[in-house]
Amino acid sequence: WVACFPGAHSARIVAHGRAPPVRPRARRTMAVLASLTICGLAAVASAASGHMAVQTQLRSAATPHDDGFVKGFGFNHRLRICNAYPFPGALDVYRGAGERLTGDTPMDYKDCRDFLTPLKAGDRLEFKVGDAQAGTFSISDLPNNDAVLLLVIHRHDRDSTAVSFESHVFANLLSAQIAVIDTYKGSARARARILDNGKSGGSSRSEDLRFDSVVAVNQGLYEVDLEGDDGKTKAKSELVALNRESYIILRTGVEAESGASYPQELVVFPRSPIDKLPHSGAQVPSATMVALSVLIAMVTVAA
Repeated sequence: WVACFPGAHSARIVAHGRAPPVRPRARRTMAVLASLTICGLAAVASAASGHMAVQTQLRSAATPHDDGFVKGFGFNHRLRICNAYPFPGALDVYRGAGERLTGDTPMDYKDCRDFLTPLKAGDRLEFKVGDAQAGTFSISDLPNNDAVLLLVIHRHDRDSTAVSFESHVFANLLSAQIAVIDTYKGSARARARILDNGKSGGSSRSEDLRFDSVVAVNQGLYEVDLEGDDGKTKAKSELVALNRESYIILRTGVEAESGASYPQELVVFPRSPIDKLPHSGAQVPSATMVALSVLIAMVTVAA
């Protein structure tokens, strides 16, 4: 029921669900129900003129005719889930009521994982901590092409234990793509930067990464820094960017009003092997980084 229209940059819904049992006084029924509306990129603006994304809703693949020779395409939809919810208990992910996608290894905090399970419109992804329901994400449509479907579960705010979801569908591009998402909840301010490795003899060059956006970069070796208002580096991580791969950079953590707090950290996924690069030097990000799209944020609000 959430639609994307040409020129739209985001979509929001408000629904109901339940939060995991972080502390006794927070054991209240809270709802989380989100709908994944898959939107594709119809335009990419140049880096010089900023960024603009035109999004159009995509219909699901046609059902093949049983009695004809024309058959529908089978598309490879890779589901990428990141657990950015700061909590000591690990998350299990279910498709529907019975299929546990995480198997015998639940997802710890700051864990990201790819799932190749076949998906279809109407599927519901259930998130649980033990037997406690954490949230539900409903898939309303899927793209007519191979795609990486990104879903991030994180804390809704610093006052409650309710959860929120962020979702994005990566476009099919030759260059590497990076989705940059800020899931940190607290008063601390920080910015993310991407730097070339500076190992070619010159100084490192850097460019800011805007949160809740997607950019394309040349293949190469980079460093990602999280810099606070005081100018000090709070966290850093290496990024090996390969062509045709889709990456996620998360700022995680929470400055909780009550209960345990978690420091702000950087999560980079996937960790591509550096030996897959054709050479050891990174391309200059400031000359080639192009903004692709603002993330479609599916925001949930506690009841």
